[in-house]
Formats: sequence, C-alpha cells, structure tokens
Amino acid sequence: MNTYDSVKSISISEQNKFLAKVYGWMTFALLLSGLTAYLTAFYAATNIQTFVSFFKGGFFIAAIAELVIVFYLSARINKISAAKATAAFIIYSILNGFNLSTIFFVYNITSIANIFAISAGMFLCMAIYGSKTKSNLMSYGKFFSMAILGIIIATLVNFLFRSTGMSFMISLVAVVLFTGLTAYDAQKMLIVSRHATNDEMFKKASIIGALSLYLDFINIFIHLLRIFGNRK
Repeated sequence: MNTYDSVKSISISEQNKFLAKVYGWMTFALLLSGLTAYLTAFYAATNIQTFVSFFKGGFFIAAIAELVIVFYLSARINKISAAKATAAFIIYSILNGFNLSTIFFVYNITSIANIFAISAGMFLCMAIYGSKTKSNLMSYGKFFSMAILGIIIATLVNFLFRSTGMSFMISLVAVVLFTGLTAYDAQKMLIVSRHATNDEMFKKASIIGALSLYLDFINIFIHLLRIFGNRK
C-alpha cells in the first residue's frame, strides 16, 4: 500500500467513526426518550391523581427546560466541554420523553407504533438521499431557517385560535419541512465528517449533529401522528 492509500484509508476511517457517533447518539437519544415516555405513561396509569396534579406545571417546566438546553448548546457549544454537551443532550432526551408520554393517552398504541415505523422509514430514506445526492443542499439553509420560524409563529398563533384546520395545515407543512431538513442535516454531517478527527471539537460536533437529526425525526413522527394517528 502506498502513502496516498494509507492516508485515504485513515481519512475514511475517521469519517466513518464520526458518522457512527452522530447516528449512534441520535439512536440512543430516541431510545432514551421512548423509554422515558413509556415509563411516565405507565406510572400515570397507576397513579393518575398524582400525575394529573403534576401535569398542571410539570410539563410546562419540562418544555421550557428543553428550549433552554437547545439554546444553551447552540450558543455555548464552542466554550463547553464535550462531556457537558453530552450530558445536556441526554437530559434533553429524557425531558422530551417525559413530554412525549402524553401521546399514549391520546392515540392508540398500534397507531403510535405504525406511525413510528413510517417515520423511521421516511427518515432513513431522506438521510441516505442527503448522504448520496450530488446536489448541494447547503444552499437551502436560509430557506429551512425561515420555514422553521414560520412554523413556530403559526403554531403560536394557532395556540390562541385553536383552529383544527390550521393545526392540520401546520402539521402537513412541518412533515414536508422536516423531511427535507433530514436530507439537509445528513449532507451537512457528511461534509463535516470529511474533516473529522478525534479531538474535542468533533466530539461536540457529533452531539450537535445528533441533536439536529433527533429533532428532525421527532418532528416528522409527531406531526405524522397528528395527521394520521387514530385517537382513543
């Protein structure tokens, strides 16, 4: 093996290690959220009075904490250690699982499982597309940012009006948006992986990448559930 082949193989090895960390952390976070959601729902079913009393403030506090963690990671990722970034991501996954537990009271368990499988299939297809396509998806970054802002504003407005039709349209647009974002984030992680090493910066980059893909999947799942889920 000549020197060029050796360097190339090392580069590919580091690239694959980085991508394995990104998707590994994302999968771990999904499992952690799912387990937390199930255990919370199971506890609620056996301790309904305590759960209802806690529900009044606990879920709101958890939702605020989730936002704080996302903004904290985004703003402080260059200053905090990889260990702190990892801990924040794990805490976020648990809090999000706690809030996701409410779906077990609204939707049929079979419907939840089916929509999860469909979401996983859509996510996988778009992640592969984003990693394999020759198109430069990075040029759509500003569009995705504006679209997410639009979804947030529309959701806040609909929180006041409680429109079923508007809620349906928001979920429909959100599914399309986060499906596209999956391909975008997958390509972004592929680009980052081409320069990956085992240093602190790339350890933190793997956590941020996992968080982005985790949010893509969760949003696809939740909004598909709102559109197609069979309610109890």
